[in-house]
Amino acid sequence: MVITAAKPHSLETFLALPETKPASEFINDKISQKPMPQGKHSLLQGTLCEIINQVVKFSKIAIAFPELRCTFGGASIVPDVCVLRWERIPRDPDGQIANKILTYPDWTMEILSHRQSPNKVLANILHCIENGTELGWMLDSEEQNIFVISSDRRIQMFKGVQSVPVLSGVDLTLTVTQIFEWLNF
Repeated sequence: MVITAAKPHSLETFLALPETKPASEFINDKISQKPMPQGKHSLLQGTLCEIINQVVKFSKIAIAFPELRCTFGGASIVPDVCVLRWERIPRDPDGQIANKILTYPDWTMEILSHRQSPNKVLANILHCIENGTELGWMLDSEEQNIFVISSDRRIQMFKGVQSVPVLSGVDLTLTVTQIFEWLNF
């Protein structure tokens, strides 16, 4: 069940509220709480971060983060997986990653949860795209497909053995079948 709260006065008012578990998001002047991740969702999220980071982290191309709050464009969202290019990772004066991420992800991924609205998930991804994100994925484990939204707002559906587009400059090939086979072990 996703809880939607009354409209807060502003993004700043929302950000001053205590964090919730699962995370709440502020978009289009509304607060909504994400559904609690379940088994398939958690396994896909963790494996995506692991596989992507094996390719990009130590070569300093990017880093994939699970559940990282990103505040930008008048919204504050928590993508299931957020990939930031190395040079765009906000850092504090000591050179460590900043706690507050006040920018858009370069690649955002959302994994549909049971009874989650695909329209709301797509709206979050489109907000990212409209504010600078290069690539968005919406993974649907029940239908075994991945919708890909590119920076030109084109939406494509990928199934089966089709290779799914990844962030430019990332040397990684993944098929839809391969991704959803991670659920079998």
